[in-house]
Amino acid sequence: MNQMWKGQAFTVSHADSGAFESDGLRSFFEYRPLGITEATGGRYGAHVIRAVPGKHSAGVWHTHDLDFQMVYVLKGWVVFEYEGNGEHILRAGSCVLQPPGIKHREVRHSDDMELIEITSPAEFATHEV
Repeated sequence: MNQMWKGQAFTVSHADSGAFESDGLRSFFEYRPLGITEATGGRYGAHVIRAVPGKHSAGVWHTHDLDFQMVYVLKGWVVFEYEGNGEHILRAGSCVLQPPGIKHREVRHSDDMELIEITSPAEFATHEV
């Protein structure tokens, strides 16, 4: 069993050690967990999200019940729209901090889009608005 430090276990995730899963929040994305949820007892979550080529967002406005959500784009581009802040195109190297409860939607993305999302907590409710 892994030793715990302040409620966290040491973990390493390699690109070739985890498969992408299609059972995430959005059907037009695939998700690869990075082991952070298990290592932190669910207090934090991190995963790589990639676009499913040919599938696109319906652009549904929604909010999340969480304390922290950060997105960092690795590859391609994605357009998000935020209530009161308009549309923003995020490209490889772009980062956005989405404050708790902000109303937003994914508008469109490139077929090769990949990003990292970090949240707290790992599991959270999503509400369409």
